[in-house]
Amino acid sequence: MAEYIAGSEEAFVQMMNDKAKELGMNDTTFKNCHGLDEDGHVTSSYDIALMSRELLSKHPQITNYTTIWTDSLRDGKSQLSNTNKLIRTYKGATGLKTGSTGLALYNLSASATRDNLSLIAVIMKAPSTKIRFNEAQKLLDYGFNKFSYKDFGKKGDLIKSINIDKGISSTVDAVLSDNAGAIIEKGQENNVEQKISLEENLQAPIEEGQKLRRNIFFIRW
Repeated sequence: MAEYIAGSEEAFVQMMNDKAKELGMNDTTFKNCHGLDEDGHVTSSYDIALMSRELLSKHPQITNYTTIWTDSLRDGKSQLSNTNKLIRTYKGATGLKTGSTGLALYNLSASATRDNLSLIAVIMKAPSTKIRFNEAQKLLDYGFNKFSYKDFGKKGDLIKSINIDKGISSTVDAVLSDNAGAIIEKGQENNVEQKISLEENLQAPIEEGQKLRRNIFFIRW
């Protein structure tokens, strides 16, 4: 795949490192495209979390595959089981990736979603596969027990119609460009307020996708 996309493994690894830098993965250096042990091939739990978030947010269809527990190959002649056991045992598990080598030991990026709250737990260098799953579950449990997601609107929701001066149309619809919400500590849900500040009149021209004002959330203590 690396040779098909980039022409060579070396060129593909450079693409990997360029992307890592773009995502802010400052502790990561790729030396190969397969992930096996090699001097200087390093990363961190934070960087794995960044990479996992990018995958889940930009390519959510990946969970169509990462949530499969078992599947058949070669017209049913062989079976393939998911190495991420949390898929079968943890409520809301959506993925994401296991890995192990002689030096790195047992690693896991575990993702799960409950009540619109999506979390990622990263375990690195666990001494056994059982420990990596147990520790990931502890981290996810902590997150779900401690925090909740407050929804303020969905992508495309109409906020209001705004008057346009000197335009072809007299009004323009202001809509949310993305889902709007905030992660807050449980028990503070009723203390969160949403304020949307928009002009009553705008001057033409107004282009589709133009940002009008930010959505503001604040918590009363």
